[in-house]
Amino acid sequence: MDDDSTRDTVPPYRAFISYSHADSRLAARLHSALERSRDASGARLAPIFIDRAELAAGPDLSAQVRQALARSGALIVIASPAARASRWVGQEIALFRQLNPDRPVLAALVDGEPGTAFPDGLVRLGDAPVEPLAADFRKGRDGWRLGLLKLVAGLTGQPLDRLVQRDAQARQRRVMAVTAGAVLLSLVLAALLVAAIRARNEAERQRAEAEGLVEFMLTDLRDRLKGVGRLDVMDAVNRRVMQRYAGQADLSALPKAELLSRAKLLQAMAEDALSFQGRKEQGRNEAREAYRITAYLIGAHPDDGDVIAAHARSEYWLGYGLFIDETLPAAARRDRVSAHWNRNRALTARLAQIDPARTEWRLEASYAEGNLCALELSEPARPGLALPHCLRASQLLQEVWNKQPGDLETGLNLATSLAWQADARAASDDLPGALALRRRQLALAEDLTRRNPADKRVAEARFLAGFGLAKQLRAAGRESEARREMTAARTIMADLRRRDPQNGDWSSWLDQADTFLASGKQASPSERN
Repeated sequence: MDDDSTRDTVPPYRAFISYSHADSRLAARLHSALERSRDASGARLAPIFIDRAELAAGPDLSAQVRQALARSGALIVIASPAARASRWVGQEIALFRQLNPDRPVLAALVDGEPGTAFPDGLVRLGDAPVEPLAADFRKGRDGWRLGLLKLVAGLTGQPLDRLVQRDAQARQRRVMAVTAGAVLLSLVLAALLVAAIRARNEAERQRAEAEGLVEFMLTDLRDRLKGVGRLDVMDAVNRRVMQRYAGQADLSALPKAELLSRAKLLQAMAEDALSFQGRKEQGRNEAREAYRITAYLIGAHPDDGDVIAAHARSEYWLGYGLFIDETLPAAARRDRVSAHWNRNRALTARLAQIDPARTEWRLEASYAEGNLCALELSEPARPGLALPHCLRASQLLQEVWNKQPGDLETGLNLATSLAWQADARAASDDLPGALALRRRQLALAEDLTRRNPADKRVAEARFLAGFGLAKQLRAAGRESEARREMTAARTIMADLRRRDPQNGDWSSWLDQADTFLASGKQASPSERN
């Protein structure tokens, strides 16, 4: 390739960048920035040759450099003390001036002063001094943006002030675009956040409604069904609720209030199942799940009264599931039930310390005493140990009854506590005391019947009072009175049994009433309602 031919060819490179390898990082940055810049027509300033980075491997490096220099529209020298000391930079300047004497040579001062940074070939042409067009990239001088614009002006022939103005406009457009994008993104994120909050609130609302419906079915509806003697209707509801809770094992992910509600519902389900023939194991499973929940809660909230009360009830239902398990030996059953019910009693004692005046917690304490009374009266009976618990249960319930006479739940539990106390008196050979307590129980049951004539729980309490009195009358040798009381009680139970054939307690008690009337001696049924 000769010099004339290369000079007449349209340069394929807009510029050739000559630099010392000490300045290679800055050279690469400048190369990239220049190729993104545009001339007056809007075309990019590309390609720009960067020395050595674009040379193909070959035996004649000088020939490749000569060709690239010959075909470049301008030479850009990155000036620094390292460049001034570089033999290659000096040779490239001299070769470019030789091949392209009419093409511009530009300097990009990046380090040092002109006297120590500009190579000799940059400031001299033969013996004559020359002053190159220089852009000062040093801090405190032109800086990067203005230095870049000066180079672009030298390469394109555009006025610098026009480039500066265009750059400012471009920067403004970019800022506005970024701002608009940020605003749009903020609006999108805000919309997504609002949608997420609404979705979460809707999910929480639906969950709250579902929990509220479940609680209604297993509390208010359940009490109404108990009142009409159709607790069997709750079986399908109970099964559906258990399916809802089956896959929710991670208790830490749920709030305390929801866990308390869930434990309460499971305890109600356990109570229902334990009263049906053939479903007692289901009831024990529900009691165990309720216990799992309240044990977690009391570990997390050891001084919370509502949590303590819930865990006390869990201890009771676990114990009651064992209490009615006839497959266990009597001694083992008593020991295991006693462990649960004594823990139940200790928990209710803590409640009394927290708030002695709270009625529902005084009732919990009375139930705990009554449970231990019933346990000590089971075979083999220990009336001496039972009687203090029976008396304390009756005392606590009587205090609540005096404050709110006519309350159905309190009245039913007071009737039961009188029955236990009567059995304890009878087991201690105090038949007159037992008879007096049974008559008090019957009078209370009849009062509740007058107040709540359609409630089957009251009918059950009336049956139990009559059955217990008949038993005591027979023990006292008053057979005709005993048979009269038992006949009246049997009529009540036969009607209840007709309404709900699946109620295991009612079936058992009706059989015991028939056996009593058919013979002269019969053990009492369980009187825990």
